[in-house]
Amino acid sequence: MKNINCAEILCVGTEILIGDIVNTNAAYISQRLASMGINQYHQGVVGDNPERLKGFLKGAFERADAVILTGGLGPTYDDLTKETVAELLGFKLELHKPSFDRLKEYFDSRKIVMTENNVKQAYMPAGGIVLQNNCGTAPGVIMVNEEMGKTAILLPGPPREMKPMFEESVVPYLLSRTDSILVSKNINIIGMGESSVENEIIDIMKNSLNPTVAPYALDGEVRLRVTAKGKEVDECEEIIDKMIERLRGTAIGKYIYGIDTTPEKALVETLLENNMKIAVAESCTGGLVTGKLTSVSGASGVLDGSIVSYANEIKAKLLNVDEDILNTKGAVSEECALQMAEGVRRLMGADVGLSITGIAGPTGGTPEKPVGTVFVAVSTKDGSECERLTIRNNGREYIRTVSVKNAIMLALKNVRKN
Repeated sequence: MKNINCAEILCVGTEILIGDIVNTNAAYISQRLASMGINQYHQGVVGDNPERLKGFLKGAFERADAVILTGGLGPTYDDLTKETVAELLGFKLELHKPSFDRLKEYFDSRKIVMTENNVKQAYMPAGGIVLQNNCGTAPGVIMVNEEMGKTAILLPGPPREMKPMFEESVVPYLLSRTDSILVSKNINIIGMGESSVENEIIDIMKNSLNPTVAPYALDGEVRLRVTAKGKEVDECEEIIDKMIERLRGTAIGKYIYGIDTTPEKALVETLLENNMKIAVAESCTGGLVTGKLTSVSGASGVLDGSIVSYANEIKAKLLNVDEDILNTKGAVSEECALQMAEGVRRLMGADVGLSITGIAGPTGGTPEKPVGTVFVAVSTKDGSECERLTIRNNGREYIRTVSVKNAIMLALKNVRKN
Protein backbone atom coordinates (compact mmCIF):
# COMPACT_ATOMS: atom_id res chain seq x y z
CA MET A 1 0.00 0.00 0.00
CA LYS A 2 1.56 3.29 -1.09
CA ASN A 3 2.27 6.15 1.30
CA ILE A 4 -0.10 9.05 1.76
CA ASN A 5 1.88 12.14 0.78
CA CYS A 6 -1.00 14.51 0.05
CA ALA A 7 -4.47 14.67 1.57
CA GLU A 8 -7.49 16.85 1.04
CA ILE A 9 -10.20 17.80 3.54
CA LEU A 10 -13.86 17.86 2.56
CA CYS A 11 -16.44 18.90 5.17
CA VAL A 12 -20.02 17.92 4.39
CA GLY A 13 -23.04 19.85 5.63
CA THR A 14 -25.40 22.51 4.35
CA GLU A 15 -25.30 24.10 7.81
CA ILE A 16 -21.63 24.96 7.22
CA LEU A 17 -22.30 26.48 3.81
CA ILE A 18 -25.02 28.80 5.08
CA GLY A 19 -23.00 29.88 8.11
CA ASP A 20 -25.09 28.26 10.84
CA ILE A 21 -21.95 26.67 12.27
CA VAL A 22 -18.27 27.56 12.02
CA ASN A 23 -16.08 24.96 10.32
CA THR A 24 -13.53 24.24 13.03
CA ASN A 25 -12.99 20.67 11.83
CA ALA A 26 -10.93 21.74 8.81
CA ALA A 27 -8.58 23.86 10.92
CA TYR A 28 -8.04 21.05 13.41
CA ILE A 29 -7.40 18.38 10.80
CA SER A 30 -5.12 20.70 8.81
CA GLN A 31 -2.89 21.22 11.85
CA ARG A 32 -2.70 17.51 12.53
CA LEU A 33 -1.90 16.65 8.91
CA ALA A 34 0.91 19.20 8.92
CA SER A 35 2.36 17.66 12.08
CA MET A 36 2.51 14.29 10.32
CA GLY A 37 4.26 15.60 7.24
CA ILE A 38 1.25 15.13 4.99
CA ASN A 39 0.83 17.89 2.43
CA GLN A 40 -2.47 19.62 1.84
CA TYR A 41 -3.14 21.93 -1.09
CA HIS A 42 -6.95 22.13 -1.16
CA GLN A 43 -9.93 21.81 1.15
CA GLY A 44 -13.61 22.25 0.55
CA VAL A 45 -17.14 22.34 1.91
CA VAL A 46 -20.14 20.79 0.17
CA GLY A 47 -23.82 20.65 1.11
CA ASP A 48 -25.88 17.53 1.75
CA ASN A 49 -26.26 16.67 -1.91
CA PRO A 50 -24.90 13.33 -3.22
CA GLU A 51 -24.29 14.50 -6.79
CA ARG A 52 -22.36 17.60 -5.73
CA LEU A 53 -20.48 15.52 -3.15
CA LYS A 54 -19.55 13.02 -5.86
CA GLY A 55 -18.29 15.83 -8.08
CA PHE A 56 -16.16 17.29 -5.28
CA LEU A 57 -14.75 13.85 -4.48
CA LYS A 58 -13.74 13.13 -8.07
CA GLY A 59 -11.76 16.37 -8.18
CA ALA A 60 -10.19 15.73 -4.79
CA PHE A 61 -9.07 12.23 -5.74
CA GLU A 62 -7.44 13.58 -8.89
CA ARG A 63 -5.30 15.87 -6.71
CA ALA A 64 -4.67 13.86 -3.55
CA ASP A 65 -3.84 10.38 -2.28
CA ALA A 66 -6.45 10.60 0.45
CA VAL A 67 -9.59 12.57 1.22
CA ILE A 68 -10.69 13.12 4.81
CA LEU A 69 -14.41 13.82 5.10
CA THR A 70 -16.37 15.00 8.13
CA GLY A 71 -20.16 14.98 8.47
CA GLY A 72 -23.03 13.18 6.81
CA LEU A 73 -22.76 9.94 8.81
CA GLY A 74 -25.94 10.39 10.84
CA PRO A 75 -29.24 8.49 10.68
CA THR A 76 -31.34 10.93 8.62
CA TYR A 77 -32.18 10.76 4.93
CA ASP A 78 -29.74 13.55 3.97
CA ASP A 79 -26.77 11.87 5.69
CA LEU A 80 -25.35 10.28 2.54
CA THR A 81 -21.57 10.70 2.80
CA LYS A 82 -20.86 7.03 3.46
CA GLU A 83 -23.17 5.83 0.69
CA THR A 84 -21.75 8.27 -1.85
CA VAL A 85 -18.10 7.50 -1.13
CA ALA A 86 -18.74 3.75 -1.10
CA GLU A 87 -20.37 3.93 -4.52
CA LEU A 88 -17.52 5.99 -5.95
CA LEU A 89 -14.79 3.68 -4.60
CA GLY A 90 -16.65 0.45 -5.39
CA PHE A 91 -17.60 -0.70 -1.88
CA LYS A 92 -20.81 -2.52 -0.97
CA LEU A 93 -22.54 -1.62 2.30
CA GLU A 94 -23.50 -4.39 4.70
CA LEU A 95 -24.61 -4.60 8.31
CA HIS A 96 -21.61 -4.41 10.63
CA LYS A 97 -22.70 -6.41 13.67
CA PRO A 98 -20.24 -4.90 16.22
CA SER A 99 -21.47 -1.42 15.27
CA PHE A 100 -25.10 -2.56 15.44
CA ASP A 101 -24.54 -4.09 18.89
CA ARG A 102 -22.93 -0.88 20.15
CA LEU A 103 -25.84 1.16 18.84
CA LYS A 104 -28.39 -1.12 20.48
CA GLU A 105 -26.52 -1.04 23.76
CA TYR A 106 -26.37 2.78 23.56
CA PHE A 107 -30.14 3.13 23.14
CA ASP A 108 -31.04 0.34 25.61
CA SER A 109 -28.87 1.88 28.33
CA ARG A 110 -30.80 5.12 27.96
CA LYS A 111 -34.15 3.35 27.70
CA ILE A 112 -34.74 4.91 24.27
CA VAL A 113 -36.34 3.04 21.39
CA MET A 114 -33.88 2.65 18.52
CA THR A 115 -35.77 3.63 15.38
CA GLU A 116 -35.13 1.96 12.02
CA ASN A 117 -33.23 4.92 10.60
CA ASN A 118 -30.62 4.58 13.34
CA VAL A 119 -29.76 1.10 12.04
CA LYS A 120 -28.51 2.89 8.90
CA GLN A 121 -25.46 4.00 10.91
CA ALA A 122 -24.42 0.36 11.41
CA TYR A 123 -24.19 -0.37 7.68
CA MET A 124 -20.53 -0.16 6.74
CA PRO A 125 -18.49 -0.76 3.56
CA ALA A 126 -17.47 -4.43 3.30
CA GLY A 127 -13.69 -4.50 3.58
CA GLY A 128 -13.48 -1.07 5.15
CA ILE A 129 -11.72 -0.27 8.44
CA VAL A 130 -14.46 0.66 10.91
CA LEU A 131 -13.54 3.39 13.42
CA GLN A 132 -15.27 3.07 16.77
CA ASN A 133 -17.06 6.18 18.03
CA ASN A 134 -16.57 6.44 21.79
CA CYS A 135 -18.37 9.78 22.04
CA GLY A 136 -21.45 9.27 19.86
CA THR A 137 -23.42 6.84 17.73
CA ALA A 138 -21.99 7.20 14.20
CA PRO A 139 -18.90 5.05 13.51
CA GLY A 140 -16.25 6.31 11.14
CA VAL A 141 -14.67 4.27 8.38
CA ILE A 142 -11.59 4.10 6.18
CA MET A 143 -12.00 2.88 2.60
CA VAL A 144 -8.97 2.05 0.46
CA ASN A 145 -9.21 1.32 -3.27
CA GLU A 146 -5.74 -0.07 -3.97
CA GLU A 147 -6.32 -0.27 -7.70
CA MET A 148 -7.07 3.46 -7.80
CA GLY A 149 -4.45 4.17 -5.15
CA LYS A 150 -6.96 6.28 -3.23
CA THR A 151 -8.06 6.39 0.42
CA ALA A 152 -11.17 7.93 1.95
CA ILE A 153 -11.41 8.56 5.71
CA LEU A 154 -14.92 9.31 6.92
CA LEU A 155 -15.44 10.96 10.32
CA PRO A 156 -18.51 12.28 12.17
CA GLY A 157 -19.20 16.01 11.97
CA PRO A 158 -19.54 17.06 15.64
CA PRO A 159 -16.05 18.09 16.85
CA ARG A 160 -16.55 16.38 20.22
CA GLU A 161 -16.90 13.09 18.29
CA MET A 162 -14.51 13.80 15.42
CA LYS A 163 -11.45 14.85 17.43
CA PRO A 164 -11.23 11.79 19.72
CA MET A 165 -11.78 9.46 16.75
CA PHE A 166 -9.10 11.26 14.75
CA GLU A 167 -6.55 11.01 17.59
CA GLU A 168 -7.40 7.44 18.61
CA SER A 169 -7.77 5.84 15.18
CA VAL A 170 -6.82 8.10 12.28
CA VAL A 171 -3.46 9.39 13.54
CA PRO A 172 -1.98 5.89 14.04
CA TYR A 173 -3.30 4.86 10.63
CA LEU A 174 -1.85 7.88 8.83
CA LEU A 175 1.50 7.53 10.58
CA SER A 176 1.68 3.95 9.30
CA ARG A 177 1.43 5.32 5.77
CA THR A 178 3.98 8.14 5.88
CA ASP A 179 7.77 8.15 6.19
CA SER A 180 8.24 11.58 7.74
CA ILE A 181 6.76 14.07 10.17
CA LEU A 182 6.68 17.84 10.42
CA VAL A 183 7.47 19.71 13.63
CA SER A 184 7.00 23.46 14.06
CA LYS A 185 7.98 26.05 16.64
CA ASN A 186 6.81 29.66 16.70
CA ILE A 187 9.16 32.56 17.37
CA ASN A 188 7.21 35.36 19.08
CA ILE A 189 8.14 38.93 18.14
CA ILE A 190 6.86 42.32 19.32
CA GLY A 191 8.22 45.68 18.21
CA MET A 192 8.70 44.97 14.50
CA GLY A 193 6.05 44.76 11.78
CA GLU A 194 5.72 41.77 9.48
CA SER A 195 7.30 43.55 6.50
CA SER A 196 10.27 44.73 8.59
CA VAL A 197 10.84 41.23 9.94
CA GLU A 198 10.74 39.76 6.46
CA ASN A 199 13.08 42.45 5.13
CA GLU A 200 15.71 41.55 7.72
CA ILE A 201 15.65 37.79 7.13
CA ILE A 202 14.46 37.48 3.53
CA ASP A 203 17.63 35.68 2.40
CA ILE A 204 17.27 33.12 5.17
CA MET A 205 13.61 32.57 4.28
CA LYS A 206 14.34 32.10 0.57
CA ASN A 207 17.34 29.80 0.98
CA SER A 208 16.14 27.59 3.83
CA LEU A 209 14.24 24.51 2.65
CA ASN A 210 14.48 22.40 5.79
CA PRO A 211 13.53 24.04 8.02
CA THR A 212 11.23 26.53 6.36
CA VAL A 213 10.67 29.96 7.92
CA ALA A 214 7.41 31.84 7.40
CA PRO A 215 6.07 35.05 9.03
CA TYR A 216 2.49 35.50 10.26
CA ALA A 217 1.05 38.81 11.42
CA LEU A 218 -1.12 38.97 14.53
CA ASP A 219 -2.66 42.00 16.22
CA GLY A 220 0.30 43.84 17.70
CA GLU A 221 2.91 41.17 17.07
CA VAL A 222 4.54 38.90 14.49
CA ARG A 223 5.05 35.17 14.63
CA LEU A 224 7.78 33.32 12.73
CA ARG A 225 6.90 29.67 12.20
CA VAL A 226 9.95 27.44 11.79
CA THR A 227 9.03 24.00 10.41
CA ALA A 228 11.34 21.02 9.96
CA LYS A 229 10.74 17.70 8.23
CA GLY A 230 12.32 14.46 9.42
CA LYS A 231 11.72 10.93 10.66
CA GLU A 232 11.77 11.65 14.40
CA VAL A 233 10.67 14.54 16.63
CA ASP A 234 14.16 14.91 18.15
CA GLU A 235 15.71 15.18 14.69
CA CYS A 236 13.24 17.90 13.69
CA GLU A 237 13.65 19.84 16.91
CA GLU A 238 17.43 19.89 16.52
CA ILE A 239 17.06 21.39 13.04
CA ILE A 240 14.56 23.97 14.33
CA ASP A 241 16.64 24.98 17.35
CA LYS A 242 19.67 25.66 15.16
CA MET A 243 17.58 27.96 12.98
CA ILE A 244 16.14 29.76 16.02
CA GLU A 245 19.65 30.48 17.29
CA ARG A 246 20.61 31.76 13.83
CA LEU A 247 17.60 34.09 13.77
CA ARG A 248 18.38 35.37 17.26
CA GLY A 249 21.69 36.55 15.87
CA THR A 250 20.03 38.78 13.26
CA ALA A 251 18.52 42.25 13.65
CA ILE A 252 15.21 40.74 14.80
CA GLY A 253 16.84 39.05 17.80
CA LYS A 254 16.23 41.84 20.29
CA TYR A 255 12.50 41.81 19.45
CA ILE A 256 12.04 38.11 20.18
CA TYR A 257 10.28 37.65 23.51
CA GLY A 258 9.80 33.89 23.49
CA ILE A 259 9.17 30.63 21.68
CA ASP A 260 5.67 29.15 21.49
CA THR A 261 4.37 31.50 24.13
CA THR A 262 2.29 34.65 24.63
CA PRO A 263 3.24 37.96 26.29
CA GLU A 264 1.11 37.18 29.32
CA LYS A 265 2.50 33.67 29.74
CA ALA A 266 6.06 34.93 29.40
CA LEU A 267 5.43 37.65 32.01
CA VAL A 268 3.78 35.33 34.54
CA GLU A 269 6.54 32.73 34.17
CA THR A 270 9.28 35.37 34.53
CA LEU A 271 7.63 36.85 37.62
CA LEU A 272 7.38 33.38 39.16
CA GLU A 273 11.05 32.68 38.38
CA ASN A 274 12.07 35.94 40.08
CA ASN A 275 9.65 35.55 43.00
CA MET A 276 8.06 38.91 42.18
CA LYS A 277 4.53 40.26 42.47
CA ILE A 278 2.70 42.61 40.11
CA ALA A 279 -0.26 44.96 40.47
CA VAL A 280 -2.15 46.59 37.59
CA ALA A 281 -4.00 49.89 37.10
CA GLU A 282 -6.07 50.16 33.93
CA SER A 283 -8.12 52.88 32.34
CA CYS A 284 -8.96 52.49 28.64
CA THR A 285 -8.52 48.71 28.70
CA GLY A 286 -11.02 48.24 31.51
CA GLY A 287 -9.47 45.09 32.99
CA LEU A 288 -8.16 43.42 29.83
CA VAL A 289 -4.56 43.35 31.08
CA THR A 290 -5.66 41.69 34.29
CA GLY A 291 -7.82 39.26 32.33
CA LYS A 292 -4.86 38.25 30.16
CA LEU A 293 -2.63 37.66 33.18
CA THR A 294 -5.22 35.62 35.06
CA SER A 295 -5.78 33.43 31.99
CA VAL A 296 -2.32 31.95 32.67
CA SER A 297 -2.01 29.11 35.14
CA GLY A 298 0.06 30.27 38.10
CA ALA A 299 -1.09 33.89 37.92
CA SER A 300 -2.37 33.70 41.49
CA GLY A 301 1.24 33.46 42.60
CA VAL A 302 2.24 36.77 41.01
CA LEU A 303 -0.82 39.04 40.74
CA ASP A 304 -1.65 40.87 43.95
CA GLY A 305 -4.59 42.82 42.55
CA SER A 306 -5.73 45.38 40.04
CA ILE A 307 -7.79 48.54 39.77
CA VAL A 308 -9.88 49.72 36.85
CA SER A 309 -9.45 53.44 37.38
CA TYR A 310 -11.66 54.66 34.56
CA ALA A 311 -12.76 57.87 36.26
CA ASN A 312 -10.32 60.62 37.18
CA GLU A 313 -11.69 60.63 40.71
CA ILE A 314 -10.56 57.01 41.17
CA LYS A 315 -7.15 57.78 39.73
CA ALA A 316 -6.77 60.55 42.29
CA LYS A 317 -8.34 58.86 45.34
CA LEU A 318 -6.97 55.33 45.02
CA LEU A 319 -3.79 55.76 42.99
CA ASN A 320 -2.70 59.17 44.28
CA VAL A 321 -2.49 60.69 40.83
CA ASP A 322 -1.90 64.43 41.33
CA GLU A 323 -5.05 66.40 40.50
CA ASP A 324 -2.88 69.15 38.97
CA ILE A 325 -1.58 66.58 36.47
CA LEU A 326 -5.10 65.46 35.66
CA ASN A 327 -6.18 69.08 35.15
CA THR A 328 -3.16 70.26 33.16
CA LYS A 329 -1.69 67.22 31.40
CA GLY A 330 -4.83 65.10 31.33
CA ALA A 331 -5.56 61.48 32.17
CA VAL A 332 -4.00 60.40 28.87
CA SER A 333 -0.45 61.52 29.54
CA GLU A 334 2.95 60.18 30.47
CA GLU A 335 2.79 61.86 33.86
CA CYS A 336 -0.57 60.26 34.69
CA ALA A 337 0.52 56.80 33.53
CA LEU A 338 3.68 56.96 35.64
CA GLN A 339 1.78 57.98 38.77
CA MET A 340 -0.83 55.27 38.15
CA ALA A 341 1.90 52.62 37.95
CA GLU A 342 3.64 53.87 41.08
CA GLY A 343 0.35 54.33 42.91
CA VAL A 344 -0.93 50.80 42.30
CA ARG A 345 2.47 49.30 43.18
CA ARG A 346 2.52 51.09 46.53
CA LEU A 347 -1.16 50.44 47.22
CA MET A 348 -0.82 46.69 46.67
CA GLY A 349 2.68 46.35 48.11
CA ALA A 350 3.84 44.75 44.86
CA ASP A 351 7.27 44.59 43.26
CA VAL A 352 5.95 45.83 39.92
CA GLY A 353 3.23 48.33 39.12
CA LEU A 354 1.83 48.31 35.57
CA SER A 355 -0.51 50.97 34.21
CA ILE A 356 -2.29 51.80 30.98
CA THR A 357 -4.28 54.87 29.97
CA GLY A 358 -5.31 56.09 26.54
CA ILE A 359 -7.93 56.93 23.93
CA ALA A 360 -9.44 53.79 22.40
CA GLY A 361 -12.09 55.66 20.40
CA PRO A 362 -14.05 55.99 18.35
CA THR A 363 -14.50 59.39 20.04
CA GLY A 364 -12.30 61.40 22.39
CA GLY A 365 -9.37 62.09 20.11
CA THR A 366 -7.79 65.50 19.52
CA PRO A 367 -5.13 66.72 17.06
CA GLU A 368 -2.53 66.48 19.84
CA LYS A 369 -3.81 63.14 21.12
CA PRO A 370 -5.67 61.32 18.35
CA VAL A 371 -7.57 58.08 18.83
CA GLY A 372 -4.97 55.37 19.38
CA THR A 373 -2.81 57.47 21.71
CA VAL A 374 -1.99 55.24 24.67
CA PHE A 375 0.52 55.49 27.51
CA VAL A 376 1.80 52.38 29.26
CA ALA A 377 4.05 52.61 32.31
CA VAL A 378 5.91 50.36 34.73
CA SER A 379 7.08 51.20 38.24
CA THR A 380 9.57 49.18 40.30
CA LYS A 381 11.74 49.98 43.32
CA ASP A 382 14.52 50.88 40.89
CA GLY A 383 12.50 53.49 39.00
CA SER A 384 9.76 53.96 36.44
CA GLU A 385 9.44 53.85 32.67
CA CYS A 386 6.70 55.00 30.31
CA GLU A 387 6.07 54.45 26.59
CA ARG A 388 3.77 56.43 24.35
CA LEU A 389 2.00 54.29 21.76
CA THR A 390 0.48 55.68 18.59
CA ILE A 391 -1.71 52.82 17.42
CA ARG A 392 -3.35 52.68 14.02
CA ASN A 393 -7.05 53.44 14.33
CA ASN A 394 -8.37 50.04 13.25
CA GLY A 395 -11.22 50.20 15.72
CA ARG A 396 -11.65 50.24 19.46
CA GLU A 397 -10.97 46.56 20.09
CA TYR A 398 -7.84 46.57 17.95
CA ILE A 399 -6.45 49.54 19.88
CA ARG A 400 -7.22 47.90 23.20
CA THR A 401 -5.70 44.56 22.13
CA VAL A 402 -2.46 46.15 20.93
CA SER A 403 -2.31 48.32 24.06
CA VAL A 404 -2.54 45.28 26.31
CA LYS A 405 0.26 43.45 24.49
CA ASN A 406 2.55 46.46 24.66
CA ALA A 407 1.83 47.05 28.33
CA ILE A 408 2.61 43.45 29.21
CA MET A 409 5.77 43.55 27.11
CA LEU A 410 6.98 46.69 28.89
CA ALA A 411 6.49 44.93 32.22
CA LEU A 412 8.30 41.85 30.92
CA LYS A 413 11.27 43.91 29.75
CA ASN A 414 11.61 45.53 33.17
CA VAL A 415 11.23 42.29 35.11
CA ARG A 416 13.91 40.65 32.98
CA LYS A 417 16.33 43.41 34.00
CA ASN A 418 16.31 42.02 37.54
